[in-house]
Amino acid sequence: MIDPEKPDNEQHRLAILRSINILDTPIEERFERVTRLVSRVLCVPIAAISLVDDSRQWFKSIRGYDVKETARNHSFCAHAILGQETFIVEDTTLDERFSENPFVVNPPSIRFYAGYPLCISKGANVGTLCVYDVVPRALGSEDLQFLEDMAASVTNELKATLLRNVYEQ
Repeated sequence: MIDPEKPDNEQHRLAILRSINILDTPIEERFERVTRLVSRVLCVPIAAISLVDDSRQWFKSIRGYDVKETARNHSFCAHAILGQETFIVEDTTLDERFSENPFVVNPPSIRFYAGYPLCISKGANVGTLCVYDVVPRALGSEDLQFLEDMAASVTNELKATLLRNVYEQ
């Protein structure tokens, strides 16, 4: 297993994430709706909205797996936030970054991951909209576009929350 690097703009990214003031907040239907829809349309058992803090990955919404957070160094999403495109691992057992990951070698036995970064401000990717499967697979171009479109919706919700927080100060 290879731990994810931290982005060059890590301090800025964390400041943006904290200013959204969404970590450790209760379940919200606006985010639950997205993970339900993504899971159903892409036919995956697990879909999540993941926010990557300095030491953990926290799930604002997760469908199909009962966990609220994981260590950042075990997070697929911590790798995904390093880029600006969909991050895909078609078979986790064949990828040295993940083949020894606890979520690969133990239940839920993740074999596939795809995550699109949630970019709030110029490269400040605070997390991802992501999907997991227990079998290796690929996503077609229409499925990738759907994931990206839904990630844009989540990003807009996070930006609206940030603006509301600024307005209320």
